[in-house]
Amino acid sequence: MEANPQETPDPQSEDQSQPRHPLSTTPFTSLTLSLPTHFISPPQLPFKPPKLIKIPNQTSSLSLITLSLSSAPTKPHFKSTVSSNPLQTPLSLNPRRPSEPSNLAGARRTSIVWFRNDLRVHDNESLSSANTESSSVLPVYIFDPRDYGKSSSGFDKTGPYRASFLLESVSTLRQSLQARGSDLIVRIGRPETVIADLVKAVGAEAVYTHREVSFDEVKGEGKVEMKLKDEGVEVKYFWGSTLYHIDDLPFKLEDMPTNYGGFREKVKGLKIRKTIEALDRLRGLPAGGDVEPGEIPTLVDLGLNPTATMNQAKTSANASLVGGETEALERLKRFASECKSQPAKDGSNDSSMYGAKFSCKISPWLAMGCLSPRSMFDELKKSASRTISASTNGKDGGDMNWLMYELLWRDFFRFITKKYSSAKQNNAAPVTACTGAAA
Repeated sequence: MEANPQETPDPQSEDQSQPRHPLSTTPFTSLTLSLPTHFISPPQLPFKPPKLIKIPNQTSSLSLITLSLSSAPTKPHFKSTVSSNPLQTPLSLNPRRPSEPSNLAGARRTSIVWFRNDLRVHDNESLSSANTESSSVLPVYIFDPRDYGKSSSGFDKTGPYRASFLLESVSTLRQSLQARGSDLIVRIGRPETVIADLVKAVGAEAVYTHREVSFDEVKGEGKVEMKLKDEGVEVKYFWGSTLYHIDDLPFKLEDMPTNYGGFREKVKGLKIRKTIEALDRLRGLPAGGDVEPGEIPTLVDLGLNPTATMNQAKTSANASLVGGETEALERLKRFASECKSQPAKDGSNDSSMYGAKFSCKISPWLAMGCLSPRSMFDELKKSASRTISASTNGKDGGDMNWLMYELLWRDFFRFITKKYSSAKQNNAAPVTACTGAAA
């Protein structure tokens, strides 16, 4: 067979009339051909060369292609190092810059971070992971109308004080994101519908969010998953609402003790994970889609009537509650400073840290996720190390101090809620506070 000069031109050849092997004219710098030895010797054996290979134009800059022929001459088999879609596995000629995502596949990913009860930028694994694995990130918070209005008992599902605290927390989160080169998209609607629309608008390939524990929240996660399943969009969950990580528990969640005393014994000496530092700069918003940030709603927009209740005289406690991560961190620092200045507890009620001021009064910010339990633990351990029992680092089994005691109670209720909101059990064992002596 003679090569066709029009298909494989060779400007360096002096005699175009001489027959040539078609592979000899392939315009690549280096070509490796592996042939069985009986094709070469003796030369009189018939040899049927393969047809010309057509390589996509995108690969013309490659410097090496490896071809291999099988032992059957009539059915040659070629194995190329070129991907079927070169754009999915681009060549990297230079070392990766430190600012680039560690995952090359993620370097082209547009992701959505769905904020829920984690209204903070510090110690937020879903936000940090999305920025590490993505080229652009769209942070989103959604006010679900099902969380407002009247319950079957006639009470507000979300009262005006709690709603105001939430609105302030969302506003602070938006400011924190804007200061880091990003923004917060705010919407009113059902998350499964809003997120699906945003995914289509920006071409997102993944949604990052923290798991929650209550029945309605777990049910909502399932609705979002089902909505995005048909779109081929991955939902990546993280855990960040407790002191101990759910993956570090020394038992499976379905085997969790149903009493606090048993839970406390099981987790005694368990290591607490380190907090995740807040990123100084975040990935920018997706270029496409023209997504408007949206306005933060008012109480009226959420269907609440603040006139009847909020015009009444506020207690000093309600008047001082300002939502948001900034306020939470400031309160934590002040509380740590107070702990450091207080004398050790000696059984008397003289210390203002106990008695009337027994509570640290940070629970509202923990509930909204403006502050993480791990960051609270770390700050108090640094600023007021005497308030943290030695048993928390696993070195001994001494009694835990009052603060650790409170945080463990909080962990217990969140884990037990997650256990029964996720499991389908008809005859669930009752949850008890303690075994034997009072907890």
